[in-house]
Amino acid sequence: MLKQTYDLVMSSDRNPLATLPKKTRFQLMSVLAYMWTAVFVVWTGQIVLFGPSVVGHTILLVGVFFTADIFRLARRRVAAVRLPTP
Repeated sequence: MLKQTYDLVMSSDRNPLATLPKKTRFQLMSVLAYMWTAVFVVWTGQIVLFGPSVVGHTILLVGVFFTADIFRLARRRVAAVRLPTP
């Protein structure tokens, strides 16, 4: 149950943004990450943590997006190289 709820919000392949192009999903997920970071730091009263948290979220999101793109490209190349079986 917890995994399904997490995926519903955090997985860009399963949340309501899934039908958008990948670049648009990445941009919107980044905006949401920054917004929730701001909400959290304001809520806890630790506004000095906003800058480092934004940097951390940016590094994480770019890393995930880059890795997913590399995997996608590799999958395409492997599919293109496979020869049909007789």
